[in-house]
Amino acid sequence: MQLPYNEQTIMAKYSKKAEEKIEVVMHEFKHGELKSGKDGKGGTVTNRKQAIAIAISEARDAGLKVPDEKST
Repeated sequence: MQLPYNEQTIMAKYSKKAEEKIEVVMHEFKHGELKSGKDGKGGTVTNRKQAIAIAISEARDAGLKVPDEKST
């Protein structure tokens, strides 16, 4: 039996822990503490999209549930 759309459960794209990890990294970005590159030697991150990419990458490295990378 098919449920109406508003009653269906929708699977989350990100786990709760991944959301928390992304939130922490974005907080670092907002306060100018987020560094790019290995060991932060690339300098301070100034681009919001780059900060989001770093956050998702760190969550993925920690083994948390995040969507797969898009292949081009």
